[in-house]
Amino acid sequence: MDDVRLSATSYVVLGMIALRGPSTPYELKRAVGHSVGYFWHFPHAQLYSEPDRLAALGLLELVVEETGRRRKTYSLTDAGRTALQDWLASPTHEHFQMRDIAELKLFFNEAGDPANVPALAHDQIKQHEERIAVYEGMVERFGADPHAQPRMITLELGLEMEHAALRFWSALAEGDLEQLRSARRARRP
Repeated sequence: MDDVRLSATSYVVLGMIALRGPSTPYELKRAVGHSVGYFWHFPHAQLYSEPDRLAALGLLELVVEETGRRRKTYSLTDAGRTALQDWLASPTHEHFQMRDIAELKLFFNEAGDPANVPALAHDQIKQHEERIAVYEGMVERFGADPHAQPRMITLELGLEMEHAALRFWSALAEGDLEQLRSARRARRP
């Protein structure tokens, strides 16, 4: 296993099966869409190809229905659980990456129409408010469930990031980025 490289998608598949139990690629796609898909975006087609690769590596066990749709169901092997646990225990040296199209457009804004910036800001305000409402709805639905508590931590991080983005875009729309700078200076030790 030492020479086999596993990607983030590999660990998403292993982790989802560890949390959910035996799963078909379709079930994985749905589970990702309702969980890590909110913050970890990748082509869902990978959820149909990656399990086969992981099964070939001995990290997943594959069972194919003999009749009907011949659905494939994957289960975690002991080697797969060990690989996932080793990855979870290893340090993360990668810096946080934000791949935000709105931020990219903002960076290049001087090459376009100046009126695009306020329009972009207002659109982003709406999007971040909507995402905050989705996340807060999840907190209401699942926040008291003790089985959901380990995953609620990620939701709290998501809420913090959405509120930070909302503060930024709101200040930009109001033409008052200085309020953000002042708040940052006040928080410094």
